[in-house]
Amino acid sequence: MDSLRLKELLPAGSDYLELKVQQNRSRQLGFLNGTLNFNSKSASSGIMARSFQNGVWGLTSSPDISDDSMRRTIKRAIANAQTLHQRARKAEVMLPSNSASGEYLFFTKKNAASTQERIEYLREIDNYIKDKYPDLSTRIVNSSVLEMEKHIITSDGAEIRSMTPRTIMYVMMVCLHEGTPLQHYDVFGGFGQWEDNFADPSDLYEKIDLVYQQLMDKKEAVFAHAGTFDCVLDSRLAGILSHEAIGHTTEADFVINGSIAGEYLGQEVASPLVTLIDVAHTWDDQLCPVPVFIDDEGVLAEDCVVIEDGILRRYMHNKESAQLMGHALTGNARAYTYTDEPLIRMRNTMIVPGKSKLDEMIASIEDGYYLIEPSNGQADSTSEFMFGVTLGYEIKNGKLGKAIKETTISGVAFDLLKTITMISDDIYWSCAGMCGKKQMIPVGMGGPAIKCRVNIGGK
Repeated sequence: MDSLRLKELLPAGSDYLELKVQQNRSRQLGFLNGTLNFNSKSASSGIMARSFQNGVWGLTSSPDISDDSMRRTIKRAIANAQTLHQRARKAEVMLPSNSASGEYLFFTKKNAASTQERIEYLREIDNYIKDKYPDLSTRIVNSSVLEMEKHIITSDGAEIRSMTPRTIMYVMMVCLHEGTPLQHYDVFGGFGQWEDNFADPSDLYEKIDLVYQQLMDKKEAVFAHAGTFDCVLDSRLAGILSHEAIGHTTEADFVINGSIAGEYLGQEVASPLVTLIDVAHTWDDQLCPVPVFIDDEGVLAEDCVVIEDGILRRYMHNKESAQLMGHALTGNARAYTYTDEPLIRMRNTMIVPGKSKLDEMIASIEDGYYLIEPSNGQADSTSEFMFGVTLGYEIKNGKLGKAIKETTISGVAFDLLKTITMISDDIYWSCAGMCGKKQMIPVGMGGPAIKCRVNIGGK
């Protein structure tokens, strides 16, 4: 859509207006035990207009991207806001603005891989697993591509064109042990299109071998002991803790609605070792898994330092929450499809790496656990959490012992953060994070490993 045409469609006299044209494209391929069992491709596109007038929003969307449709959609959005204002009778307010413009189109610069080339790539991965590990009962090799392309323009002068791609590969192995199926998996890839992530199948063989070795470790797994222990949470678990149990409590809409973080601003909520940031787009000169340069309200996206040296410093905001709380904008408004309103969403949330080595952290524990892989879990507005752990190991006298059977960890995240005594100096980003706050959306989760006290379920 031509920028000038979009600008011409914005009418004068509205307090604030957004117009978005968006297309999401997805592509899935999958093998089950050597058979290509799904091959799908889809796209969803349309427009959305949002009008803010006298403290209320009007929103309308349409799959028709013609100029006439845009005019009708804008007109309905304005009418909706006017109707809601007559009922709500809110005081007149003006939204804050930190508008920005830019073009962030992350199309690959490499030659595009055909569907057949992608199928053959997955087939080679599957054949490698089949030939090297014939004892497996089930092999699953899937790939998924998501591309989100947007053109957004606002009445306060912002404009953004973006295309943000993510490509992942999912490898699962299942074996039978004493008549019971055991499974383990990993996910590879991340930000970028297929060609940016997958070139030579042999690049993944070492990682695939590790998946198999960890599956074999599960054959000898023992029950964890129930109780509170010194543990090392690998970056994957620390990442989901940062996102689910801390990040959500510090999103301003949750704070406004009673999150426990509303009581803690300016107070110590973690060990002084802990700095937690929702990174907008770049860390250590590298693009994060979900780079956001300008958010879906046209606001310049900036890193939001939520916790600094153990002190809760800031919340994540969209325009409305920043206005209500009198805080600065952070650029955290994001929407998944063209029909979705921009909500306060995390981008790439992590604890900042520390100075310790992972081996040193494990060696410092006499009796505890090294917890690596999370499964689904939950957290609430008090920061109380419970997460499944699908892969972990005993730590005995500073050395790794046997794998443990699948278990859970639980507690209050703000209490757990105060027990952190070591943070590793490395960083790992999950390549497949999705957040389901009202609407699904890709997120970056990760960071370093942390040593802390945590309650673990067991026998």
